[in-house]
Amino acid sequence: MSLRFPLRQLGYLCCSAVLGCSAFSGEPPKGADEAPPAEDVALMREVGEKANGTIVWSSSRVGNHDLFTMKTDGSDVKQITKGDEVDWFPRFSPSGAQILFCRSKQGWVSERDANASDKWDIYTIKPDGSEPKKVVESASWGSWISEDEILFVRGTKVFRSKLGSGAETQLMDSEGVSELDGALLQQPELSSDGKYLAITLRGSKRETGIWDIAKKAWTQTGLGCQVNWTPDHTAIYWVHPTGNGDSRVLRMPIDNGTPPKDVDLDKLQFMDLPGRRSHEYFPQLSRDGKWLVWGITQRGHDHDTADYEIYLWEVGTPPEKAARLTYNSANDRWPDVFIPSAGSGSP
Repeated sequence: MSLRFPLRQLGYLCCSAVLGCSAFSGEPPKGADEAPPAEDVALMREVGEKANGTIVWSSSRVGNHDLFTMKTDGSDVKQITKGDEVDWFPRFSPSGAQILFCRSKQGWVSERDANASDKWDIYTIKPDGSEPKKVVESASWGSWISEDEILFVRGTKVFRSKLGSGAETQLMDSEGVSELDGALLQQPELSSDGKYLAITLRGSKRETGIWDIAKKAWTQTGLGCQVNWTPDHTAIYWVHPTGNGDSRVLRMPIDNGTPPKDVDLDKLQFMDLPGRRSHEYFPQLSRDGKWLVWGITQRGHDHDTADYEIYLWEVGTPPEKAARLTYNSANDRWPDVFIPSAGSGSP
């Protein structure tokens, strides 16, 4: 059935707490490996060999959370960070040469405290696990603008900074803005022209939207969470709290920072996996826009404790062609995928 809603009704609440949905369940489980069915192995090989790339993600399988990499067919799993800290939200640089990630300052910290800047620092590391380096003090939600410039959140502010420069340029501050006052700014992503930020709001506000940097104006694009630009920056995609498993990924066109006035939710659907395991979160498109990597659970909602598994899908193919790449009862979250372009080599 096709349903039509104005933008202010584009979703309900993505989660009932700051980030997770169920009651806090303590530290994440270490989990155990499972043997994938033969038909799943065949699909992993088919999809993974065609993608021919590398995936990085955060997993609790050996402790609080560390970063792991694997090939896009689920093979060659490697742990690239170690320690008692929580490492999460990894993002490949445009060339694939570095990975940006958040690390807790000390021990276990829940993702519910993702915006408690005094609990996090931002690091870079090479995909082989070498040369870990703190690049921003007391900040979170780091993402790449270019090979040597990043975006991040500290308190109520969003900054951009050249790596190694020590200089920070403020792009926005939610404090004192009537539509945003008291809101937590999560996963900001800068448009290619540098004019707009796509942001998820939590705390006093629970919605997604676009911030016009020059005009200092907020436009709500819908409810839900984890909003991001498509690689060509003509649309946004985000997690919407409806669908087969009570969440799905939607995609909506954006013109000069402005969404359409009203939309048909069914026409916006990007990914809603059939079957019981269909609670989608953490969607991330490859830089060529051809591959989607994300996490799915069939029960439980907490971002850093539930049994999410990592999936990879070639955009435009039937949803049933999505390949499940991880088979471990630990928490696996926030994946990113790097697909080498012709001549660029591997990360």
